[in-house]
Amino acid sequence: MDLSARLAEDMKQAMKDKDKVRLSVIRMIRSAVKYREIELGSALTEQDVLAVVNRELKQRKDSLQAFESAGRSDLVTEVQAEMAVLAEYLPEQLTEKQIQEIAERIMNEVGASSKADVGKVMALLMPEVRGRADGKLVQNVVANLLSS
Repeated sequence: MDLSARLAEDMKQAMKDKDKVRLSVIRMIRSAVKYREIELGSALTEQDVLAVVNRELKQRKDSLQAFESAGRSDLVTEVQAEMAVLAEYLPEQLTEKQIQEIAERIMNEVGASSKADVGKVMALLMPEVRGRADGKLVQNVVANLLSS
């Protein structure tokens, strides 16, 4: 079952279960997907839908940091619940070690040896790990590998 169909089914189930948080998050995802389809003028691929979910999760992470620094524990709890629902729709995340192994393989393929080659490595690495790893983590791993 593709992600869009899964979201539709999960929304129906959340309505039946009267799960307000899950229902709210799923509606938000479906709305963001629909908005992106209108923006592009065509139906989204599975990768595009994952990118939308990833973007929403990233927004929640940013909000979480802001709420924590402001001492808003009530909003922190709410955002964490939303993040848990969003995470269910993403593929299993890669560990730092797995990212490092993929980065090393790509570095060997392109002959990257200095920090100046970060862009070359990232250009090949990101499509391979998209949706399964945070971009900042990937960039940090590549930068550390090329600086040592």
